Amino acid sequence: MLADTFPRWWRDGPTLRRVVQDLLAGELAAMRPGRARLAPPWPDDADLVADLGADSLELSGLAAAMETMLQLRPGADEALLAHTRLADWLALAAAGLERDAGAVTFRSSGSSGTPKAIRHEAVLLWQEARHLATLFPATARIVTLVPSHHIYGFLFSVLLPHALGIGPGQVADLRALSPAALAQGLAPGDLVLGFPDAWRAFGAAGMRLPPGVSGVSSTAPCPPETAHAALACGLERLVQVYGSSETAGVGWRETPEGEYFLFPYWARTADDAVLERRAPDGRRLCFPLQDRLAWADSVASEAADLAPAGALGQGLFRPAGRIDHAVQVGGMNVFPAYVADVLRLHPQVLEASVRLMRQDEGHRLKAFVVPRDGASADTGRLRAELHAWMGERLTAPECPAAYSFGPALPRQASGKLTDWIIDAWA
Repeated sequence: MLADTFPRWWRDGPTLRRVVQDLLAGELAAMRPGRARLAPPWPDDADLVADLGADSLELSGLAAAMETMLQLRPGADEALLAHTRLADWLALAAAGLERDAGAVTFRSSGSSGTPKAIRHEAVLLWQEARHLATLFPATARIVTLVPSHHIYGFLFSVLLPHALGIGPGQVADLRALSPAALAQGLAPGDLVLGFPDAWRAFGAAGMRLPPGVSGVSSTAPCPPETAHAALACGLERLVQVYGSSETAGVGWRETPEGEYFLFPYWARTADDAVLERRAPDGRRLCFPLQDRLAWADSVASEAADLAPAGALGQGLFRPAGRIDHAVQVGGMNVFPAYVADVLRLHPQVLEASVRLMRQDEGHRLKAFVVPRDGASADTGRLRAELHAWMGERLTAPECPAAYSFGPALPRQASGKLTDWIIDAWA
């Protein structure tokens, strides 16, 4: 088991291949909404142009994404563009990481606006992985259902195996399996990395699991009924990790309705919108929060029973809603989350999501609406009603300029809200 040294994870070929393929597949999916694509795993001799169909613009975007995530030296994209086989990109990535692996950059989901690239120091990622290892000491194998190029997947499926001392060979990527097939392939000592929608499907399948299987959920809030249904399948425990792309992990809980325990290197500050992190070298680093946190003044007996030694002194909290981020429309600050709240007040609106238009769509807000009447709704009439209804309640910059309709809000596989193309929906 490595101690304080950040593990050289890229020296394991399957791990590097999984991270790079997840990154490239995610980028291609974003570039080609609604288009069929070849899903990983890809053979090492796969050609990004001939086999994956990347055109010159897409190839440039893929190179830039890999250069950014892995912090490759400036100009690395030129070398990537000169070679289009996956094996060449893997070799260039490994060589770049050997020179400098001091940080990894992850992209936020953009749930509050345009996705951002967030750089995380390797020493801080390793600090978290080492602490996560103390929460899952009996893990013999990690089964991942999440992409490894996002921070959650990277921490748990790339770094955690090193922190646990089980090695990268004990990671199984079983995303392609159905819940029933997955249940049949699990064994005592497995730690399953999932997300709310995956656990919801797992609970709905009603499969019985072998004893000694644990689960993790992150990326989005896990409703209590989803957690209870997954536990009813025989999970030994389901640990929920709270965090974001900006902060990485902040806390964890093991009871579906309980408070989260703050990780030991985090501390509250006088500003409720900021947490302070103590780095391994003693630095004190401040991180803005994406959600309001409601701190517990007292400790419930159930939380006290589950708390590890010293955890109760670190703080207990519950997420209490997003800290709404303003966007500029017509030179004015507007809050998409507030606009969505107003939309939900309309009697014909079941659910709504609001965000700033993409650059190619305009410079106003757009809204995605799930009608209460479902497929039978007259969306043309509802669109006209909403334009008038919102105009009576909000200022002009706050009013969405375009409405899209569908049976459910657009979400990533992880369950997080995602962007949509206006013209792709009625």
